[in-house]
Amino acid sequence: MRLSHFRPAALAALILALVLALAPALAEARAGGGTSSGSRGSRTYSAPSATPTAPYSAAPMQRSLTQPEAPRYAAPGYAPGYGGRSPFMSGLLGGLIGAGIGGLLFGHGLFGGIHGIFGFLGFLLQIYLLYLVARWLFRRFGQGFAFAAPGGPARGPGMGMGGGMAAGGMAAGGMGAGRPAAAPVAITPQDYQQFERALIDIQAAWSAHDLSALQRLATPEMVSYFAEQLAEQESRGVRNLVRDVRLERGDLSEAWAEQGREYATVAMQFSMTDVTLDRAGRVADGSATERVMVTELWTFLRAQGGRWLLSAIQQAR
Repeated sequence: MRLSHFRPAALAALILALVLALAPALAEARAGGGTSSGSRGSRTYSAPSATPTAPYSAAPMQRSLTQPEAPRYAAPGYAPGYGGRSPFMSGLLGGLIGAGIGGLLFGHGLFGGIHGIFGFLGFLLQIYLLYLVARWLFRRFGQGFAFAAPGGPARGPGMGMGGGMAAGGMAAGGMGAGRPAAAPVAITPQDYQQFERALIDIQAAWSAHDLSALQRLATPEMVSYFAEQLAEQESRGVRNLVRDVRLERGDLSEAWAEQGREYATVAMQFSMTDVTLDRAGRVADGSATERVMVTELWTFLRAQGGRWLLSAIQQAR
């Protein structure tokens, strides 16, 4: 059967299904691979505080050597962090799911039933659209139940840091509600400069496949993830090159001390060129000329009086 015989709606559903099926193969190739991994001490499985740079905070950890702890509850019936759900969102999602199941039980499907393969693909499309709506509503209304609004005076190096956010620097955000008790840590302009320098140096070491340099910049856990990703590139016969990294905007999510270590989680929006080449030097993915923009939350740790090391990377939602 030729594509010209397909109905437009069925063809759109087919294309969407193929895109969703192939999405894991299109993972981002920069250092960290576009995933959320690493450790943030006792806050590894707690959501970082939202900031102007990352207003919806970060995705949960997908890989970590830190074992999860029992959830902490800020109030009866409410769990903060990734596991917390507000009554509003529980009712909303329950209503959406209930409406969909009711339609199926009465033989109408979610929005009209399933008829053949393209009806099934349309059903998948409807489920995906419901997911997008629920996700948007959670970002718009539900997030307020999980995090305290960022506050405090702006500080740090860069342009215009006296009173707010500006390109090329970081400002301090607020501490979120429901965080494990820990002593606060003051972050200085010199610390912000180290964070920005680490961003650039880690991407450069990644592009050069320089594990020795990465060991000086990151914790052994993060280096192990980098090494695994670089080995995968070698196996596939490709090399990812991240160049001309520029910090466009950044701010502090939270900084604390525990068990003799200091931690700082910073939201960073940065631009770069991100291209993957094969052994013949041909472009396999990305572009060597077009810049891409990325927002991530990087967590650094140090022994008191020591230098900062990258201990986690999380993707902004």
